Amino acid sequence: MKQAHGTVFKYGDNVDTDVIIPARYLNSFDAKELASHAMVDIDPTFTQRVKDGDIIVARKNFGCGSSREHAPLALKTAGVSCVIADSFARIFYRNSINIGFAILECPEAAEAIQDGDEVKVDFDTGVITDVTLNKTFQAQPFPEFMQKIIAAGGLVNYVNSNKEG
Repeated sequence: MKQAHGTVFKYGDNVDTDVIIPARYLNSFDAKELASHAMVDIDPTFTQRVKDGDIIVARKNFGCGSSREHAPLALKTAGVSCVIADSFARIFYRNSINIGFAILECPEAAEAIQDGDEVKVDFDTGVITDVTLNKTFQAQPFPEFMQKIIAAGGLVNYVNSNKEG
């Protein structure tokens, strides 16, 4: 699949989809417009500070709330390469895979990694390396078929690229 390498934005428990992309911005279907408002209610300067490849680390139940697929799309389009959390809401987890956005569950990493740390992620092995702390953590890597969906940029792209024809 791929690797990620970036600076961490750290958040706590129960970061819901209304915080990731507030409902008042859902009148646009443009992913870049959505991304320009990502995390605004929890971190007003997020979009000015995030760089391509950066990583979000959060605690329990990341992505809870409504079922909007706009939430992982806004983060992905903003440049976030992945989210590492203690746990994810099921619908956010599924929506992330469907749009080709990498997420990893790793309670130990979610506890230890701090805001501003430099982190590398190997999606094939599930190894998370906090370069700042000089520590590694082991997340469960995605099964091969899910890695292929993420690498293809999402479920629709994966299905379309695998049509016989």
